Amino acid sequence: MANQDFNALGRAGTVADQATFDAGLRAHMIRVYNYMASGLALSGIVAFGLFSVPQLASIFFQVTAEGYVAGLTMLGWVAIFAPLGLLLLVSFRAATMSVGSVQAVYWAVTALMGVSLSILLFTYTGASVARTFFVTAAAFGALSLYGYTTRRDLSAMGKFLFMGVIGLILAMLVNMIWPSGTMSFVISAAGVLIFSGLIAYDTQKIKDQYAAAWGTDTAEKVAIFGALSLYLDFVNLFQFLMMFLGQRR
Repeated sequence: MANQDFNALGRAGTVADQATFDAGLRAHMIRVYNYMASGLALSGIVAFGLFSVPQLASIFFQVTAEGYVAGLTMLGWVAIFAPLGLLLLVSFRAATMSVGSVQAVYWAVTALMGVSLSILLFTYTGASVARTFFVTAAAFGALSLYGYTTRRDLSAMGKFLFMGVIGLILAMLVNMIWPSGTMSFVISAAGVLIFSGLIAYDTQKIKDQYAAAWGTDTAEKVAIFGALSLYLDFVNLFQFLMMFLGQRR
């Protein structure tokens, strides 16, 4: 059910009601983007902190004398995989979790993601990381705007993209066992295309979720879940673009 508006929900569609709904939707999207931007800022602070303070980095990474990450400590492995566990927890208990609990999970996920992202700072030059971040931000803005404004129903594309993510994960696992430069390039290109599509799809889905939650007490949780979706889309697009645009140290 894409591009719902107040009238499509079968409520009394007066002009005043529609205006109230539209104003609420705009406020909701701003709340989503604010959550997302704050999450990215937290991830960036954690990543830069680990990169700048060797004592902190040594908790999670085995760092060589030249400043490269040679491996992960036990706590590093926990930090890398903990976001996945938290996301699974949220997916199973979303309906019963309080707003405070959902917020705590969101900030925990974004902070832990900073540990993973710090590896990029150890691997690529600061200039190329900054340049790729701004390219990602520009692409995100254009794709999210398309998802917000388009009248086209993107739900069918969402199913295709979900299958693409599953295939991408399997391909990455295979490439870890049998590394291939060609396969790495294909995975990177596919990742950029898939997460570019997901940005538009998830933006439209957030609009639909707001329409379903309009007038209820679940709007704040819906905003956080929407921000989490866009945050993950942004981070994944950024990481795949780094494979193309990043300059190694």
